[in-house]
Amino acid sequence: MNETMVCAVGNVATQPVYRDLAAGASARFRLAVTSRYWDREKATWTDGHTNFFTVWANRQLATNAMASLNVGDPVMVQGRLKVRTEQREGQQNWTSADIDAVAIGHDISRGTSAFRRSGRPDPAGAGAGAPTRPEPDWETPVGGATGTGAGAGAGPEFEPEQGPTPVPVPVSVPAPAPAPVAVPGPAAKPKPKPARRREPVAVT
Repeated sequence: MNETMVCAVGNVATQPVYRDLAAGASARFRLAVTSRYWDREKATWTDGHTNFFTVWANRQLATNAMASLNVGDPVMVQGRLKVRTEQREGQQNWTSADIDAVAIGHDISRGTSAFRRSGRPDPAGAGAGAPTRPEPDWETPVGGATGTGAGAGAGPEFEPEQGPTPVPVPVSVPAPAPAPVAVPGPAAKPKPKPARRREPVAVT
């Protein structure tokens, strides 16, 4: 957690020394980091103080550093800074600044570099005869590419991905409500007719 991470930009001062230890490969070299400042009297950039660091690389980084670095190469080193002070014979205090490198690369602002991918071991469980996966072709075709219109020549055309065929979902339709049935009520009684009044007939 409390580690000091630094990024130093300088030049390789000594040829890397490679050792194959029981814990894995290890390599070290000296890195010279020189400050630059603007000299107003000379109107030019001038070198200032130079700091020297001992860079340590382990395992695959050590193997690649040994095959890639030479004295004078401009490099960028990122890693953990460790400052040690020891007492040696004839010296009162001996101080060294080491960088446990995590990444090392050429400083391409001062030149060009060609990258070559290192071989990787087969993944666990993969057979010896397993086919290797080819690298994808990221280059854009120049002319003659399939396609018409404004996007012709920009790259290969890809058919749009078809989604799954939609499955019809049955929709439940509510049944119509039954029509109301008229229920006959009690039969109405006929009203009695009023009796006709007979007038008396005179007998002569």
